[in-house]
Amino acid sequence: MAVVTGESLKSELEMFDISCQDDTILDKMVEQCICNRIQADEMVLEWVAYSTTKNGLKLTTDTLEYFEHEVLNKKNKSKQSFKKEETHNRTRDIHSLQDLIKAEEEEENLLDAYSTPAKGSQKRALTTPEHPHSKRSAALLTSPGLLLSPASFSPSSTPSQKYSQRGAKGEVVVSFGAVQGTRWAGRKESGAGVQLELLEGPEDSLRCSYKYMFQRLRDVRNVLTEKIEELGEGLKAHFNIEEFSPVSLPAQDSITVLGQVCCDSNGKLNAHSVLLEAGPEQGGQQIPVDLSELKDYSLFPGQVVVMEGMNTTGRKLMVSKLYEGVPLPFFTSEGKMEMSEEPLNVLVACGPYTPSDSLTFDPLLDLINVIVRDRPDVCLLLGPFVDSKHEQIEVRSKVDILCLYP
Repeated sequence: MAVVTGESLKSELEMFDISCQDDTILDKMVEQCICNRIQADEMVLEWVAYSTTKNGLKLTTDTLEYFEHEVLNKKNKSKQSFKKEETHNRTRDIHSLQDLIKAEEEEENLLDAYSTPAKGSQKRALTTPEHPHSKRSAALLTSPGLLLSPASFSPSSTPSQKYSQRGAKGEVVVSFGAVQGTRWAGRKESGAGVQLELLEGPEDSLRCSYKYMFQRLRDVRNVLTEKIEELGEGLKAHFNIEEFSPVSLPAQDSITVLGQVCCDSNGKLNAHSVLLEAGPEQGGQQIPVDLSELKDYSLFPGQVVVMEGMNTTGRKLMVSKLYEGVPLPFFTSEGKMEMSEEPLNVLVACGPYTPSDSLTFDPLLDLINVIVRDRPDVCLLLGPFVDSKHEQIEVRSKVDILCLYP
């Protein structure tokens, strides 16, 4: 692939009697060519066709933005769909066929859960078998497992032996600072002088019915874009960064890019699966990053960060410096707080509230007994109530469901 330059674009434009003396327009076109991996002649042909359909649209930076949104982005999507179709149609081995059939079955089950069958469309009554199996996977799976069904739930669970036989119950394990005469009980008058306020005002609260997880993809994209831009402005001001470069723009010098952390698969994030997804102003593309030059770092999917490094090929960013974020300021109350002689007792607990070898809520019940006994002034319960990676959930064993309401 030849290197696209402003001179090559300018000569291609002159072939169609389009004069362009503005360097910013040529730089923008060069950036679009590199980000979308197209040549100068193809870029000019696409622009001529687009401007002709728009009654001779003039070449400006604003019209290039519309051109990228209406033409180049759709072209990239069609290329990606073609690659997916080509990958889907290639020859597969027995293991890949098993994975493909499992994925199709999960998709069918999800669609069935959200659909209502029409009258007369079912040849037989809808019943839940005691041991349901898929006909397609029965021939491939060597040891089919027992799936979850209403009949598989048991009214009682086996208590955890490790939790019931634990030592040091109720003892202080770690303390910070000089603590003398600690009193765990709350005040005599429950809730006296304690007032809870929401950091967000009532105007930002949800007051009507809302279809959770049924948002339009365009709305989701706009929210993520605003988050990247808003946090990016804070990072730029805090670390005195002049400007951000496109993530997929090849450069021989060190560049500074802005984006959110993503994972290249459905597994857990690790040092070799980190991707950086930029906002629309920085190209809106994903690029793999190499973190081997960093001494220490802590990342999670969705985290907005600023990375500094080299990207000589436009396909991988060698990170040399990481700006992880700006800490939020401490909350300051506008009104005067009344000081009391009695200390304020705050109890904070973090989940999950089940043992690792059982799905009983014995730890949560013991915590409730402590709350009833000590009656703290404020109690904060943090999730998760059940670990999504629990062993008995992953192996689809018999479970009890406890519905907890605040």
